[in-house]
Amino acid sequence: MLNINLRPLKDIFFDPLCHYTPYFIKPLHVTLLAFICGIQACIYAYLSNLPKALLFWILNRSLDCLDGALARSRKQVSELGGFLDLLGDFIVYSMIPICCALGQSDISSLPVRGCHSTRLWVAVALLEESFHISNFVLFYIAAILEKTKVSNTEKQIKELTSVMMKPALVEGFESGLFFTVMLAYHQYTKELSWAMAGLVSIGIVQRVLWLVPVLS
Repeated sequence: MLNINLRPLKDIFFDPLCHYTPYFIKPLHVTLLAFICGIQACIYAYLSNLPKALLFWILNRSLDCLDGALARSRKQVSELGGFLDLLGDFIVYSMIPICCALGQSDISSLPVRGCHSTRLWVAVALLEESFHISNFVLFYIAAILEKTKVSNTEKQIKELTSVMMKPALVEGFESGLFFTVMLAYHQYTKELSWAMAGLVSIGIVQRVLWLVPVLS
């Protein structure tokens, strides 16, 4: 929802960093490093080491912004880079709720009551399901937009990723906020998963309501 509006602020911060990045460091190197940091954040979330989980999560988000800025500033934007960037994001985004739930279940080596554990994993499962449905709708729309060349001007000016994405209630910025809070307070993983699943579902409805008339 806020991705496009926050684009200028991101550019102001990350574009100057491109000038200080050694030229032998390619955008794909930054993408790979961002993915490694994201996986490290998930591992530390599972181990209930919240400070390190947050540290590596912040590094992941920062490097994820830097690789795109670096590619644009050096005119090295590629379809492969866009694909690997999104692939890494989706893997990390899917793993964070699972690892936070595992970390909460294993905290202090205390057993979790069956009822609480079941509710926790139901919430996480529904969140993951909302991700899958949202991604299906999102990329179906991207395929339609590419096929029909709808909003081509908007793509050239505003698009933040390598594929065209119709705005919705929960996008990258909002997801990042949810995951930051989840990593910092993973005892609330169940409540955050329910809330995020609900908001993602609203976004799915938004995109479907846009898509149905287009396909008709």
